[in-house]
Amino acid sequence: MLFYSIAFLILLADQTLKFLVHKNMFLGQSLPLLGSFVKLTYVRNTGAAFSLFVDFSPYLLVVGIILSLIVIFLHYRIPNKDYAGQIGLALVLGGSLGNLWDRIFRGYVIDYIDLTFWPVFNLADIMINLGAIIIFFKFLGAIRETAKEAKGT
Repeated sequence: MLFYSIAFLILLADQTLKFLVHKNMFLGQSLPLLGSFVKLTYVRNTGAAFSLFVDFSPYLLVVGIILSLIVIFLHYRIPNKDYAGQIGLALVLGGSLGNLWDRIFRGYVIDYIDLTFWPVFNLADIMINLGAIIIFFKFLGAIRETAKEAKGT
């Protein structure tokens, strides 16, 4: 239940922020948040991360659905007591659903966090990446444990 609660809260927070940006800013508008380093910039992304695959929304929609189903499948394959693994998967699912929601109902993803030296992104993107990092380190830990066991036998 915690898994789905985390994913839902991320989806809700992501969609709330995107709604506020969409309703209160005009496309292309940029407002400073932390000097010139961090800006709130309203852009529409019809592609994937870093605006790759622009105008491939139907394909990205399918990829998003498949990714979400794989994450749900993995959720049931790892133990509930593997909190880091479950949280990592929940972050990926919540972020994926946030961007998937945009693709389904808008035809594009709303991005708004602008570091000025990096492509504009959103909360969903942060959660997907954070979840992937957690899962990556869990995977490295599992490899390390397997290597220790192999040396001990």
